[in-house]
Amino acid sequence: QVPLVESGGGSVQAGGSLRLSCAASGDRRGGNCIAWFRQAEGKEREGIASIDDGGEHPFYADSVAGRFTISRDNAKNTVYLQMDSLKPEDTAMYYCASGYVWYAWSGWRAQALLERQYNVWGQGTQVTVSS
Repeated sequence: QVPLVESGGGSVQAGGSLRLSCAASGDRRGGNCIAWFRQAEGKEREGIASIDDGGEHPFYADSVAGRFTISRDNAKNTVYLQMDSLKPEDTAMYYCASGYVWYAWSGWRAQALLERQYNVWGQGTQVTVSS
């Protein structure tokens, strides 16, 4: 059983929208949050949005803040990434990941998008934005 499965990727024109889904099942190895990362060709993987299991601590990278919205439906064990006002530079493989962030710490935002905090990963879904 694959713990995390992404869906919803595709091709869209600049200015358009897509909604990605991350369905969680199986062993999340003690994680308390889900994040979305992306990796463009020839670039390092970038954390862009995360949300805790309670949905109280959404957090975004500057590159997507104001355009992307992360949310979750715990009844469906699914986390969503609504992506609006898409730009060609958003073209990448998008991954969801489960990890642990110490939300009791006032500096939790420093952890929320760090790749090393995440130990369970999905297979990825491709997003392509054309100009």
